[in-house]
Amino acid sequence: MISPIFFRVMFFCVVALAATRAAFAVEVSLRAPGASEDFVEYLESASLSVETSRVEGAVAQDILAAARADYQRLLSALYERGRYSSVISIKVDGREAAGIPPVGGTKTVSRVEILVQTGPAFRFATARVAPLAAGTELPEGFAAGALARSDTIVDAAQAGVDGWRDQGHAKARVSNQLIIANHASSELTADIRLAPGPRLRFGNLKVDPNGRVRPERIRAIAGLPTGEVYSPEALQKSSQRLRRSGAFRSVVLSEAQTPGPDGTLDIMAELVDAKPRRFGVGLELASVEGFSFSAFWMHRNLLGGAERLRFEGEVRGVGGDTDGVDYRLSTRFERPATFTPDTTLFLGAAIEDQDEPEFNERSVLIGAGLSHIFSDELSGEAGIAYRFSDIDDDAGPRTLEQVLFRTSLTYDDRDDPLDAHEGYFGNLEVTPFAAVGDGGSGARLFLDARTYFGFGKDRRHVAAFRGQIGSVLGAGLTEVSPDMLFFSGGADTVRGQPFQSLAVDLGGGNRLGGRSFAAASAEFRTDFNDTWGAVIFTDAGFVGADSFGASSGEFHAGAGFGVRYHTGIGPIRVDFGTPIGDDAGEGFEFYIGIGQAF
Repeated sequence: MISPIFFRVMFFCVVALAATRAAFAVEVSLRAPGASEDFVEYLESASLSVETSRVEGAVAQDILAAARADYQRLLSALYERGRYSSVISIKVDGREAAGIPPVGGTKTVSRVEILVQTGPAFRFATARVAPLAAGTELPEGFAAGALARSDTIVDAAQAGVDGWRDQGHAKARVSNQLIIANHASSELTADIRLAPGPRLRFGNLKVDPNGRVRPERIRAIAGLPTGEVYSPEALQKSSQRLRRSGAFRSVVLSEAQTPGPDGTLDIMAELVDAKPRRFGVGLELASVEGFSFSAFWMHRNLLGGAERLRFEGEVRGVGGDTDGVDYRLSTRFERPATFTPDTTLFLGAAIEDQDEPEFNERSVLIGAGLSHIFSDELSGEAGIAYRFSDIDDDAGPRTLEQVLFRTSLTYDDRDDPLDAHEGYFGNLEVTPFAAVGDGGSGARLFLDARTYFGFGKDRRHVAAFRGQIGSVLGAGLTEVSPDMLFFSGGADTVRGQPFQSLAVDLGGGNRLGGRSFAAASAEFRTDFNDTWGAVIFTDAGFVGADSFGASSGEFHAGAGFGVRYHTGIGPIRVDFGTPIGDDAGEGFEFYIGIGQAF
């Protein structure tokens, strides 16, 4: 039996705990007489006391520490707004926080009062950085008569140093600075002197020989231009190349402290190897196509030179209404820094079995090629491949043997490929092909272009547009692989229309893909908060029998809405679409995936 004393003790403990928590419910106020509402909000955003008071479970010691830190934080914030004669008072339960011992000074805190006398805004009397390298541009606000913001001074000094570094003076630095505030006239003098140092050339890339990737391959991938004039941009490119290889978890390229006697500057590579093996899985669901499963296994340093080997498998159409299940198994080997630091050699092979509504195709493809990075936004690929296809469609059974010469260019400056708010994307593919057995010769052209316009607060609203156009030249409908022809309908073309529902009608219920294709999509996206968003969209598509769609072809369209749930890896997409036209509203398709539809 539990003693009544136990209940009394527990009761008083609960009361004491509640009282303690109540004592930590701190009221923090910040006043700045004469300042605008925006300025007060700016100071509140800089205050650690305001921030800490909103943290659940903060104790008196936390509040006091935040109040003592706020003198410097608020002073820095005031300097950034050109206020150099401010007076700050921070009282904790009526006592100035600076006079309270940081340890044992108080056990409870109920109120923090912050009073800021902002003082006048200072203007630059003198704003000078010298000497400057030719072509250096200082911040627009760093000029006599302009508001003397402290961050503008810092930016001006950094711009001066960067100007010299861009011209090869890697050890440029600030040698002296004179900052004088005249409180009588509310003016600030900022006179910054630079020491450019000697013009240097790149030395050697120093690499730890004990890493998993061979040092000579690291140097080849980095492509550091040894012997050329030092350039921060070239150093950044070398870092990007090493990261892009995927063989390293961390990449830091730093300059040696002291240049060599011959005017060269060695670069030190601090690299942390990534785990060599990686695997992943994926899942997507559409109302007609059903489930799609994918998985891959990859080795990121197969031969000790950052070579990448990837195996990938995919199963599509599970539980769907697209006649059957599609299978694909592929492998790809990549060797970075082949011929140039930005060129990658690849070898690939794939076997595929497609059981689609309009055709059945079993194919084998073997190929090789080169990919090249032209810039951060532009990349390209060119390759040659042999393809054998065994086909059964409404034109009858047949086999094709062709050699494909595929080239592509991709431009991508989107802010986020999975959830773009601004930028452009374009992909152009040109694939000439030649028959080596049964089949035809010709070329396949395809262009996919997208653009995004974000607007509103934090760009929570986005207008997104996509256009696709394709054509098969030379070969006839039965002389190319069905998956090189064009269909419309489904998640990648026209949502709301059944998968591959638009094709070329041969009569008698027989259909084939078209030799010409066009599609357009428009979406309006809006985010309600950081977690949830919504989309409305409309899509249209065209498929024609000839190469340019001039003599025959048909259109269809769809529209709908969707919801988005934002996660750390991208938004989860759920879209509902219906046809536009005579059968509008008679059927609905839904699509689930990760990332925006385009």
